[in-house]
Amino acid sequence: MPLFGTDGVRGLANGTLTADLALSLAQATAVVLGQGRSAEARRAAGRRAKAVIARDPRISGDFLGAAVSAGLAASGVDVYDAGVIPTPALAFLVNDFDADFGIMISASHNPAPDNGIKIFARGGVKLPDVVEQRIESYMNEPKLLPTGGDVGRISRFADAEDRYVLHLLSTLPARLDGLHVVIDCANGAASGASPALFANAGAKVTVIGADPDGMNINDGVGSTHLEPLAEAVVALGADIGIAHDGDADRCLAIDADGNHIDGDHIMAILANALHERGLLEKDTLVATVMSNLGLTIAMQQRGIRVLQTAVGDRYVLEEMSRSGYSFGGEQSGHVIMNEHSTTGDGLLTGLQLAAEMARTGKTIAELASIMTALPQIMINVPGVDRERVGDAGVQAAVREAEAELGDTGRVLLRPSGTEPLVRVMVEAATQEIADRIAGRLAEVVRERISL
Repeated sequence: MPLFGTDGVRGLANGTLTADLALSLAQATAVVLGQGRSAEARRAAGRRAKAVIARDPRISGDFLGAAVSAGLAASGVDVYDAGVIPTPALAFLVNDFDADFGIMISASHNPAPDNGIKIFARGGVKLPDVVEQRIESYMNEPKLLPTGGDVGRISRFADAEDRYVLHLLSTLPARLDGLHVVIDCANGAASGASPALFANAGAKVTVIGADPDGMNINDGVGSTHLEPLAEAVVALGADIGIAHDGDADRCLAIDADGNHIDGDHIMAILANALHERGLLEKDTLVATVMSNLGLTIAMQQRGIRVLQTAVGDRYVLEEMSRSGYSFGGEQSGHVIMNEHSTTGDGLLTGLQLAAEMARTGKTIAELASIMTALPQIMINVPGVDRERVGDAGVQAAVREAEAELGDTGRVLLRPSGTEPLVRVMVEAATQEIADRIAGRLAEVVRERISL
């Protein structure tokens, strides 16, 4: 099984993700990313490769960070340790600091016992599959083992968070004076930066989920548990709630009545705002196949094209970079604004969402009404051969369902990347129709490709 998943390497800390693995991965990364086109000129000038590392507040981040730092320094890379900061802050710093690469130690929205390693190339961009495969292959090759003064140094990146917050403040189209914002930091990496950002932008800020103890990250709070935030927004009479996940690369929202605002609605709001201001490149929003059909309909009504990619913000990013688009994201709340960030940024997204409220004078509910989500159902069908999802009988059933739905819905079959399971998703004009068609398709999948 490949080491890298859809978003780096992830697993149970001290289970599948050990200090030895982190050390070896760092050494291989130093070979692949620290020995690029600029390496010879850098050596001639007497400079070593440099990398920025950071982590979320999971307790395992300490020993994994130490292992990564050791692997890099032992390979002749100077390490700048930014401490606990959001993933998008790490990506920004790699670019801003002109580092050769960066490594983020985080398992995002996963529970505290898990951890992960995400690698960013020069410029703060995520790695394509081919580079991840090269790094994995080099884990079994000879390591860089400089001696004497050629080994790397490990330093504290003292102003890392300040640099990032100042950058985000520079993107503001309108200050947030008069807005009351409740922020749920998921007891994660945004616990310091997000409250400071919104306060400096002029908002009245109430904070929940900002007391990380190493084990409570994502525990009943954050973007995967929106209920505490909704309760706080309603109880306080706040204007908007902003929810981050553990590493703060995503953002979901809550309106004044406690209703959830998902990533599709957030993308609709911000894409329309950019379009109105002439800042949406090629009048295109890049989303994944999991975004609701209601998003496409809403955007088409406003002259905006929706281009879909495979699931995963890395694929959204790749399409944006390849084709010159400026805005994209996922239903889960990963939103990418290429003008200001090289990856999904939950703090930037929340800031721009609140700024659009301030700019227009509208509530978040009024802004979100731009889009009506179609009823949707997802059925997981376990115990099937996911490689056979192209089976003729299954595909015939899909075509029949699509013909029945016409322009009023859609069908999506997604094989799991790790389990013997196929996900059947149907959107339709009514929940009854979606449920009926999805149930029928799930039965066909179960009968045709069962293990």
